[in-house]
Amino acid sequence: MARISGVDIPNDKRVVISLTYIYGIGKTTSQKVLAAAGVNEDSRVKDLTEDELTRIRTEITKVKVEGDLRREVSLNIKRLQEIGSYRGIRHRRGLPTRGQNTRNNSRTRKGPRRTVANKKK
Repeated sequence: MARISGVDIPNDKRVVISLTYIYGIGKTTSQKVLAAAGVNEDSRVKDLTEDELTRIRTEITKVKVEGDLRREVSLNIKRLQEIGSYRGIRHRRGLPTRGQNTRNNSRTRKGPRRTVANKKK
């Protein structure tokens, strides 16, 4: 397995897909990185030369990924909570922050159902 920015990326997949295993890199960013590095998207990770891996690593250093990105996101959420914005309050309560309906859905954010007494009617 090749190691890029602290993440082991799978050997048997295409490079464009393998790079998406890094937090902060999706398919579009992966394609841009590979184009800038001059590496073919269709090649497999196990077939890459050390020179190509080095070029990919240098291109990825220009993008904010992994720890730095996670830290920035958590600081943004913390800032919203501290200033008491609506989104910050929703984060604090563990509810959806983007205006979704919560009467019937949003089980992912709210967790398993907790039954409330006399709620049958």
